[in-house]
Amino acid sequence: MASLISSLVVLLLIFQNSCYGFRSPLSVFKRYQESTESLSNDCMGTARPVKSPESSDYTLDIRMPGVTPAESDTYLCKSYRVPVDDEAFVVDFRPHANMNTAHHMLLFGCNMPSSTEDYWDCSAGTCTDKSSIMYAWAKNAPPTKLPKGVGFRVGGRSGSKYFVLQVHYGDVKAFQDKHKDCSGVTVRITQEKQPLIAGIYLLMSVDTVIPPGENEVNSDIACAYNKHTMYPFAYRVHTHQLGQVVSGFRIRHGKWTLIGRQSPQLPQAFYSVENSMDISPGDILAARCVFTGKGRTTATYIGGTAHDEMCNLYILYYMDAAYASSYMTCVRTGEPQLFQDIPEIANIPIHVSPDMIMSHGHHHKESAPEKNTALQQPKREEEEVLDQDFHLEEDTDWPGVKVGQVSGLALDPMNNIVIFHRGDHVWDENSFDRNFVYQQRGIGPIQESTILVVDPNSSKVIKSIGQNLFYLPHGLTIDKDGSYWVTDVALHQVFKLGGGKEQPLLVLGKKFQPGSDQKHFCQPTDVAVDPITGNIFVSDGYCNSRIMQFSPNGMFIMQWGEASSKNMPRPGQFNIPHSLAIVPEQAILCVADRENGRIQCFQSETGKFVKEIKHQEFGREIFAVSYAGGVLYAVNGKPLYWDSTPVQGFMLNFSSGEILDTFVPVRKSFEMPHDIAASENGTVFVGDAHANTVWKFTPSERAEHRSVKKAGIEVEEITETEILETRLRSRPSKNETFQQLKQEKHSVVQPASAGVSFVLIITLLIIPIVVLVAIAIFIRWRKVRMYGGELEHKSEPNSGGILGKLRGKGSGGLNLGTFFASHKGYSRKGFDRLSTEGSDQEKDDDDASDSEEEYSAPPIPPAPISSS
Repeated sequence: MASLISSLVVLLLIFQNSCYGFRSPLSVFKRYQESTESLSNDCMGTARPVKSPESSDYTLDIRMPGVTPAESDTYLCKSYRVPVDDEAFVVDFRPHANMNTAHHMLLFGCNMPSSTEDYWDCSAGTCTDKSSIMYAWAKNAPPTKLPKGVGFRVGGRSGSKYFVLQVHYGDVKAFQDKHKDCSGVTVRITQEKQPLIAGIYLLMSVDTVIPPGENEVNSDIACAYNKHTMYPFAYRVHTHQLGQVVSGFRIRHGKWTLIGRQSPQLPQAFYSVENSMDISPGDILAARCVFTGKGRTTATYIGGTAHDEMCNLYILYYMDAAYASSYMTCVRTGEPQLFQDIPEIANIPIHVSPDMIMSHGHHHKESAPEKNTALQQPKREEEEVLDQDFHLEEDTDWPGVKVGQVSGLALDPMNNIVIFHRGDHVWDENSFDRNFVYQQRGIGPIQESTILVVDPNSSKVIKSIGQNLFYLPHGLTIDKDGSYWVTDVALHQVFKLGGGKEQPLLVLGKKFQPGSDQKHFCQPTDVAVDPITGNIFVSDGYCNSRIMQFSPNGMFIMQWGEASSKNMPRPGQFNIPHSLAIVPEQAILCVADRENGRIQCFQSETGKFVKEIKHQEFGREIFAVSYAGGVLYAVNGKPLYWDSTPVQGFMLNFSSGEILDTFVPVRKSFEMPHDIAASENGTVFVGDAHANTVWKFTPSERAEHRSVKKAGIEVEEITETEILETRLRSRPSKNETFQQLKQEKHSVVQPASAGVSFVLIITLLIIPIVVLVAIAIFIRWRKVRMYGGELEHKSEPNSGGILGKLRGKGSGGLNLGTFFASHKGYSRKGFDRLSTEGSDQEKDDDDASDSEEEYSAPPIPPAPISSS
């Protein structure tokens, strides 16, 4: 007993020391908070449209991508392509900015931005064609929502193709802390047709001069209106620091009617018009801005800096859709004779209390929470990914399906696996000439179905299509509507299939004609479709080194990429861009740059390089990449004969790029894993072009024990079943047992992460032994009391002490079932099999090989019920 007690004390000391090596959930949470705060000034990725689950509406975040202006009065622009080709309507604007950082913002609509850069200095212009203002913000103005049935038209034949956000950063002192700004606006877009089209009429002075010290200076603008009737419903005023009041009027038959009047020192929002009215041909639109020159020692002019001035009146109107014009301007200085009759109210300043004046100040860190919110969401998703503590193993029960060379894989909206294969065609050295022209057209297209829809559980073929269409299939993807997008390297074309039609819905490229312009491909390898915008991305390919972007209806948008340099390939260079994967929540397109053995990721909307993922374990080639739930899945290629890099699959943390796990089949080996498809539930399929098969891998919990990660601490779960299955392999002496226990302690405690596992396992093994010893002592004491000295004569001399008595041989053995059943109210059901009498597992007494016997450790017995 003394040795047992000392062992328990040692265990307690080890457990106490182990606890010091682990952080509490609170400390992990605090560390997580600190990590997000340290990144709070960064902007995460590109804004993405978010579809409403209740309607066809969606929202689009239009923001600066984390900019730090170096000079005061910097104007920066950023373009966003309208995410639909068909006609749609903007019906709501919600600003995300603070006047301490941004002086003002304008949102333009146009067909072609002035630059393809991620963002640019607006001095180069906003748009190459005519632009129209859709929204304006300054001085912490609240959101603007259009009336029901009214919207700005975008997309289609007459709507804008791009949004261009312009932000004026006034005082560079706001960026003394070098934070990155993400000012912008969220627009809500609906595809529901709006009967009334919104527009902005801007009255603006271009030649006003404000003398220094002048008490009151008027700036007047007026134009005759000659368009179709429009209906103003809101207005917004804008000046800089010297503006006192801005007023707008409609003049009809000499009568002045007030549209709106406001102080530009208040939040420069859109306010409802003062009087419901229409503006028809023959009317005059007029505006007056009242300034003061007090406090200035030099003349102030109209200009773009914070020390210049502006006189702007924005009238928000709607028109009948048949005659709508989305943007009109008036910059003509009003005739003095006309403004002799302006109502006196136009010259009366609006009193603004000092606490309401929106003066331009410095950047305050109180504005950080909004940025934190944007940052924390991707972090939470990453934490969820890291919590998936599983390993991919081949599903050896999956029968698979007999196919030709497997070139492409994808999962459809029903999670069926779709296989694109080459049937009886083979790509070999005779397939193409030196100009990449296909040489085996004479054998005709593949006669069998090249696209198979297969049940992911039974591998039963549900559907088959694609007969007599393809020569050398290659890439496959499936869009959110279930349409198939495939490439054929022999045809040099991209096809869209679906909708129950046998013939393609869309074909890109020229049949059997390799090329490198906007209308030709050269052995295109793969397709990716953005689930939000519907834009199409093609990796082109074996003889071109580029990524091409098309609209959903096949209109060319842009391309990027070039051939790799020999030694050190730079970002954006490719040596066979072989496979594509979209990360939709961040608008990122990842490319398996096959012969460079790396994955390159780009902003899908601009082609701007984001990051490279490359590991020594990849070896020489990366063939395919797929994305699901924050994880990139990839497969590499067969190494050269002098290279020992194994062919395997990889699970990669998309955010950090680190390898989470690798996986290989168990029945055979990968030969040429050509494509990979991953589902959100962790199931992964790999198509092998040489083995002519599809491998299925499913998540399994890691070895040893099931684990759950909470707040960064791994907690081992050991069930009662696992305790029952623990076996005592031998019956060593006490010294041997102690030495073995010391060795086990040493081997388990060595890894720092196994401390908790060791303590739990040893403790749970010790407890039943201690309880059994106590029970045995109690029974012995009871029998001695009942039978006196007879017990010693009945016991067998070779029973092995306490363990022998636990074995229960002879009449003096221990029967746990009988023991528990002897107590009042306790059923022996479930314990009979624990009786050691007559067990088939026992050996004869004369068998000396006791070390080969095995005994199941019994569960911890419940406390006996008192018979009193």
